[in-house]
Amino acid sequence: MDDISVLNLFLEAGMVVKIVMLLLFIASILSWIVIVERSNFFRKIKSENDNFLKTFWSGKDLDILYKEVSKESSLYGAKNLFKNSFDEFSAINLEDNISEFDLESINRSMRVSIASDEEEMNKHLSFLANVGSVSPYVGLLGTVWGIMTSFQGLSDATQATINAVAPGISEALIATGMGLFAAIPAVVAFNKFTSESETISQSTLIFAEELASIFYKKSINKK
Repeated sequence: MDDISVLNLFLEAGMVVKIVMLLLFIASILSWIVIVERSNFFRKIKSENDNFLKTFWSGKDLDILYKEVSKESSLYGAKNLFKNSFDEFSAINLEDNISEFDLESINRSMRVSIASDEEEMNKHLSFLANVGSVSPYVGLLGTVWGIMTSFQGLSDATQATINAVAPGISEALIATGMGLFAAIPAVVAFNKFTSESETISQSTLIFAEELASIFYKKSINKK
C-alpha cells in the first residue's frame, strides 16, 4: 500500500488540482509573510505610542519634546500627530488673537496625521481579506474538479469499488484542506489587525482632542 501524504497526493493529482494547490500554497506563504510583518509593525507602534504618551503626560516641556520627536525619521500614532500639529501651532502668531482659521489649520493637520496612520496600518490587510475569503472557494474548485475526474475515470473501469474512487477523492479533498489552511490564519490575522488599527486610531483621536485643548490654553497664556 502506498504511503498517503500531502506530497504524494499532490504528485498524483491532475494538472488542474496541482495548479490550485500550488496557488493556495503560495497564497499561504505570502499571508504568513504579511502576518509577521504586520505583527511587528503593530507591536512597534503600540510600544512607541505608550512610551510617548507616558512622556507627554509626565509634564515634560512641549518645546523640548517636539525637538526630540523631530529628530526621529519614522513617526506613527500620537507621536506623528503631535509633531505635525506642533508644526502648525508654531507657525501661529500668538501676539494676535488666535482665529478660527488657526484652529482649523491645527485640526486639519491632526486629521491628515490620523488618516496617514490609518493608511499605513491598513497596508496589506486587503490581501489578507482576499486570501481569507477566496481561498476556500479556490480549494473547493480543485476538489470539485478532482472528484469529477475521478468519476470520469470509473467509466472505463469494469467494476466500481471504493478502492478505485478513494485515491482520486483523497487527492481532490486535499485542495479544500489547503484552501482552509490558507484562509483561516488570514481571516484571524485580518480581524486582529483591524481591531488593533481601530484601537490605535481611537486612542489617537482622543489624544488629538486633548492636545488641541492644550494648544489653545498655551496660546492664551502666551498673550
